[in-house]
Amino acid sequence: MTIRVVLVDDQAMVRTGLRMVLAAEDDIEVVGEADDGAAGVRVVTELIPDVVLMDVRMPGTDGLEAARQILVADLPTRVVVLTTFDEDEYVAAALRAGVSGFLLKVAPPEDLVGAVRTVAAGQGLLDPAVTLRVIERYAAAPAPDPARAAALAGLTERETDVLALVAAGHSNAEIAARLYLGEATVKTHVSRILLKLGLRDRVQAVAFAYESGLVTPGGR
Repeated sequence: MTIRVVLVDDQAMVRTGLRMVLAAEDDIEVVGEADDGAAGVRVVTELIPDVVLMDVRMPGTDGLEAARQILVADLPTRVVVLTTFDEDEYVAAALRAGVSGFLLKVAPPEDLVGAVRTVAAGQGLLDPAVTLRVIERYAAAPAPDPARAAALAGLTERETDVLALVAAGHSNAEIAARLYLGEATVKTHVSRILLKLGLRDRVQAVAFAYESGLVTPGGR
């Protein structure tokens, strides 16, 4: 099954580099490109790709607004934001908007390919190099959201533990080792957590954990 990708970046050289890396993979096809957010929304709406790689800083409609429009349209397309280390606030806003993850522009080619496959498979992209730092920054906010805090009551104690560890950036294998569970059991817990909380993937689960007050910067 071929993963269909759209590239949205105002720099032609960046799009060319991304296309070259992805074109080398048999299971990935770049089906469209755009040089700004507004054009990106049009291309995505027309082609409905599996994944869109979206730059943040672009003239006119930026990547965050474009991502919001795509997600509000409830398309099956998953959005991965392309960012740099100096854009914490942009990434935080992207997480709030519901994107499936973000990728550093300086990431090696294998990470780009892996990110596309991961997100296309329905999983969130959690890069420890960026995710925890960003989430802790925006989540150091005033008070937890009451509605999200109340929703935690619908989780079992074990599911709550799993969610806290997901928010800490641990993989299923690491969570299994910490809680003395099978990896398949952890995967089942994660799926139930997403279902109960109405979340799409692990990225949204991490944001939820912080916004609900389950996890706070520096500890649980």
